Amino acid sequence: MKRQQQVFEENMTTEEFDEEKFREEKAALEQNEELSIEKKKGKNITINDLPGIGPATAEKLTAVGFGTVMAIAVATPGEIVEATGISEAGARKIINAARDNLDMGFESGDQVMRKRERVLKISTGHKGFDAMMAGGFETGAITEVYAEFGAGKTQIGHMLAVNALSVEGEENPAVFYIDTENTFRPERIKQLATAKGMDVDAVLKKIKVGRAYNSDHQMLLVDKIEEMITQQNLNVKLIVVDSLTAHFRAEFVGRGTLADRQQKINKHMHALLKLADMYNICVYVTNQVMSKPDQFFGDPTQAIGGHIVGHASTFRIYLRKGKKGSRVAKLVDSPNLPEAEVAFYVTEGGLQDV
Repeated sequence: MKRQQQVFEENMTTEEFDEEKFREEKAALEQNEELSIEKKKGKNITINDLPGIGPATAEKLTAVGFGTVMAIAVATPGEIVEATGISEAGARKIINAARDNLDMGFESGDQVMRKRERVLKISTGHKGFDAMMAGGFETGAITEVYAEFGAGKTQIGHMLAVNALSVEGEENPAVFYIDTENTFRPERIKQLATAKGMDVDAVLKKIKVGRAYNSDHQMLLVDKIEEMITQQNLNVKLIVVDSLTAHFRAEFVGRGTLADRQQKINKHMHALLKLADMYNICVYVTNQVMSKPDQFFGDPTQAIGGHIVGHASTFRIYLRKGKKGSRVAKLVDSPNLPEAEVAFYVTEGGLQDV
């Protein structure tokens, strides 16, 4: 449409120039352009439909994880400038167009309620645990489990991976497992899948494991997930990060680096939350703990990451060792569920009642 207007203006010579006719023709072209944009609203448009994005720019955006209209709509101008090299004004125009097409304004409570209907629950396989979580671990949210070593954080991650793939009739399902501590064990997946009567080889093929060797690699793997979702059309049910803070804790030593560490963790958590919300994915993260020696009463165990991790997590569960080899899970933070706890045993086939 813009090209038609440009050709029209170039073809108008000085001798035949009619100002009134020129204004009418230009107004008609602008109106047609506005109508074409209005027709696209509410439909499944692509980034190529946005003004200012050509094939080369679209390729650059897709390469760095901005391959959808939603991804561009929630991006900052600086991110778009860095990805494409266009001006900040051009980046703002692209972002505003994406937001206009997605109608990213306020919505009523009943609309939010209807959106909540697409939330799925991934079962732990334990009735008491699922009841505490109102049916299981939610998609579209981050659930953090923090505990000392050997409490069962990784076991729950393996169980969720298998259970997320146990739903029949799903097209192209997948689970992503970001392993930062070399804790992923396909042998454990085999035990759990066999106990549920599932095809072990099929389950293992659907779990994509990424071994993160430092915090930058860990964050890069999260970006890679979105790229694989869009390029391979994967139906991702679950993302496991085990553990969330291990590399950050090892790389940022001393109080002088605390601010940088927290800022980086914050960026990482928001990238995970964005994936959870955009693609309706359950994000399960495990977290390490530390002991507060100055606390004389109560449990001195405290999660790493402070308020940054606490605020970014939708649900927080504290896991501890119980009596006679049992484990106790306590829901300590939730936007809609009361505090509760449940005891269980970790067995070869999954979780079992105490």
